[in-house]
Amino acid sequence: MKRGSLQMAKLVFIRHGQSEWNLSNQFTGWVDVDLSEEGVKQAQNAGKLLKESGILFDQAYTSVLTRAIKTLHYALEGADQLWIPETKTWRLNERHYGALQGLNKKETAEKYGDEQVHIWRRSYDTLPPLLKATDEGSAANDRRYANLDPRIIPGGENLKVTLERVIPFWEDEIAPKLLDGKNVIIAAHGNSLRALTKYIENISDADIMDVEMTTGEPVVYDLDKDLNVVSKKKLN
Repeated sequence: MKRGSLQMAKLVFIRHGQSEWNLSNQFTGWVDVDLSEEGVKQAQNAGKLLKESGILFDQAYTSVLTRAIKTLHYALEGADQLWIPETKTWRLNERHYGALQGLNKKETAEKYGDEQVHIWRRSYDTLPPLLKATDEGSAANDRRYANLDPRIIPGGENLKVTLERVIPFWEDEIAPKLLDGKNVIIAAHGNSLRALTKYIENISDADIMDVEMTTGEPVVYDLDKDLNVVSKKKLN
């Protein structure tokens, strides 16, 4: 399926299956939390759905966080395609929730008010309370980010900042594969996938706030030779 062909490239997004902190209603962000039992089942079901769809993948991408990596592996295993090339990148990580990470969402709302927490969670360009690089939970202390310039390791992100770090990877790595007619699967996180959704669907800053990504549900795009969305469907 080369560029200029009548055939279209397929792009599949999967938000990781339910994590242990999804289950306990905690802000997760860059904290490396595992899948819950239900999350494993969701990821395995995604693989079953992908196998039934008949989509043959050429390249996989995921974040450097366990819940996304395992989701990708369960899904590809279920689709009998665990062997395909795979790239992990911090640029597909979940949005960094700053000093909110680890806090219970309900308790945080009781402390700061529902409206403030809603703004932190849903505003396109409002940052959460930031985590300092010297704080124990800072990603600056995590070996998986040791090769990054410390100045780009976030202390907290909104969706706007998340999009700004995701798009360069899309343009440099993912888009060229799609333009070459390759089928691509991305297993990542609610907000990194929302950022990509906003970009490829040209969704407004206001409207993206209403877009939800369901855990473990594959979203399939057909893209034309210019990477315009021709069709979109959810496998469930």
